[in-house]
Amino acid sequence: MTVDYSEFLETKAPSDSPTGLHRIPKLPSALKPFQQDIVKWALKRGRAALFEGTGLGKTVQQLAWARAVSNAEKAPILVLTPLAVAEQTVAEAERFGIKSVAYAADKSRITTDIVVTNYERFGRFDISQFSGVVLDESGIIKSHDGKTRTELTDACRDLRWRLCCTATPAPNDYAELGQHAEFLGVMSAKEMLSMFFVHDGSIRANDDTQGADGWRLKRHAAKDFWKWLASWSVVIRHPRDIGHDEPGYDLPPLTFDETIVRAKMEPMAGMLFPFMAQTLSERIGVRRDTAADRVRAAVDVVLREPSEPWLIWCNLNSEADEIESILRKSGHDALQVAGRHEIAVKVERLLGFKTGKPLHLISKPSLAGHGMNWQHCNRMVFVGLTDSFEQIYQAVRRCWRFGQTKPVNVHFVVSELEGNVVANVRRKEDAFDKMLDAMAGHMSELTKTNLRGRGSKRTAYEPNIPMELPTWI
Repeated sequence: MTVDYSEFLETKAPSDSPTGLHRIPKLPSALKPFQQDIVKWALKRGRAALFEGTGLGKTVQQLAWARAVSNAEKAPILVLTPLAVAEQTVAEAERFGIKSVAYAADKSRITTDIVVTNYERFGRFDISQFSGVVLDESGIIKSHDGKTRTELTDACRDLRWRLCCTATPAPNDYAELGQHAEFLGVMSAKEMLSMFFVHDGSIRANDDTQGADGWRLKRHAAKDFWKWLASWSVVIRHPRDIGHDEPGYDLPPLTFDETIVRAKMEPMAGMLFPFMAQTLSERIGVRRDTAADRVRAAVDVVLREPSEPWLIWCNLNSEADEIESILRKSGHDALQVAGRHEIAVKVERLLGFKTGKPLHLISKPSLAGHGMNWQHCNRMVFVGLTDSFEQIYQAVRRCWRFGQTKPVNVHFVVSELEGNVVANVRRKEDAFDKMLDAMAGHMSELTKTNLRGRGSKRTAYEPNIPMELPTWI
């Protein structure tokens, strides 16, 4: 028996066979055509990731997927979300007419077959009771400590049904892609790196294949990597990426403003002249030294339009406490969401902001920067900056997302010793957009082909040639 060499190579290509439904049931009418395509594909896959731009309707897609799986398996589905997003998800289910969806704080309070809870409460459930799991805003598994991520991956390892939903990842954030592949059981992160990447310990200028952690995509493996990624994930920024000309998915303008706070220009110990903060510890020191001035400047920004909703992002508890105190003493409706608050208080304030109670919300990007839909607000101010561009990106997308109808203004209040922050943020935003363009270019046709069911199939391995053993065995 002879096999064509190209077919032989196809059998060696990395792939992960679908484990899902062969016949797709009728899906909710609330799904738009491009969402229907994605949900049908995810149901056929069984274990899949939806990497979609903010505002493309990941919530209704994951709920439609969960409803179809639960009906097919006659067993419940667990949906894990960030803080306060659980209640938002339940409300979305009611709005879209998807039945039997409710929040549960632990396994004793389960009343429906689609159970929504927070990541923090995952340990209160017996995962063996569920036929599948959905990770909403699954990008946060990268932010969790290794122990939590490992426990989540191990607990769900035997589940046939797994769905990850998060915003479009950075194309060179290979850690996030690897962690998703490992959670879904497609391939371990270590296997992915060894198969497609090389770590050369260098940072090459203008090399889009260079990851932030030093891993570089092998030139000869690039085509196979994108094909492999498209086999288990959908990556889209706009419906047109998968061939849909859907109206209403064009974002309004986004503008960045900057207020520079003067700092005491004193040289550091052992230095003759003052200079810009360079290291992380130096930047943290500058932020603490200028906290009072930055707080006053941020309050001035908010009070220019006090009757409008404002998101106020802080990094230090002292900044948030002072801003809340000043605004409330001035008679303005402002509340803070902080780590020290009870979960019920956090949820009440995060959800209340959507309805104008409070009018001004103060928090940290690490606490409230994921999952919430606040298109009613188009003004935010950063009282200083985090060193994580991803946190800035996510915080901005709480307002600047599909469904936003007004121009969004983002205001940064920074110390003069931190350099030109707006220029730096713009540079990173432009670089991120270019990388996404490149990623979409690699995956667009592959994704469209897979969604329409015309993806390449792995040749089945059916041995039928007798093996001849050596005489010495």
